[in-house]
Amino acid sequence: MDSQPKNQLNVSVDCVVFGFDENQLKVLLIEQDQLSDTHIPLTALPGDHVFEGEDLDHAAGRVLKELTGLEGVYLKQFHAFGNPNRTKGAKDATWLKQFRKNPDAHIITIGYYSLVRMEDMNPKASSFAKITEWVDVNEIPDLAFDHNEIFEYALRTLRDDTESYHISFELLPKKFTLAQLQHLHELILNRKLDKRNFRKSVKKIEELIPLNEKQKGVFHKPAQLFSFEMPERRN
Repeated sequence: MDSQPKNQLNVSVDCVVFGFDENQLKVLLIEQDQLSDTHIPLTALPGDHVFEGEDLDHAAGRVLKELTGLEGVYLKQFHAFGNPNRTKGAKDATWLKQFRKNPDAHIITIGYYSLVRMEDMNPKASSFAKITEWVDVNEIPDLAFDHNEIFEYALRTLRDDTESYHISFELLPKKFTLAQLQHLHELILNRKLDKRNFRKSVKKIEELIPLNEKQKGVFHKPAQLFSFEMPERRN
């Protein structure tokens, strides 16, 4: 019995990049370049194939830099997606035939999520990405391939990690108020939090550093600023 696969198996990485602009939680999307007058470019997560012999974490960083210009950001591997039909949608056929030697190949993708301070980042589209744009997590359009499923899984993982590890500090400005921190948690978790209980909880975090500084240029009573001592990150 022949056990050899009939079609080539490829591995890719897809990156879900979350950002926070003090009002909304957003995700970075790319728009494919238009291939012809009849081709309708799709919006997608930044992603591409892993090179032979390439480390997965390195591939995620490389792909993110190649498509968006972002580099040196927090990255966490969160799930693998291997449905044989994940790239078989009719809407994706034109793009696959243009950019893939074997457009019918089974592609397993490794999902990474990334957290960035939007004030420090200036994404720039390149390669087969024509446009990069920040989109509110509640307004995600129909994406290429199975990228809506990947995004939803990443958002659920971010919510779990926020509850467990207070990982949301990666999204905040270097100096922030407790009100900003609570607002971000509420956006990620999609629910209101009790102010007193939240502050009591976060003040137990050893890495949360109160500063001898207050907000400037605000119309209300200036609030105390805090910073966070980042633990070692995996890039």
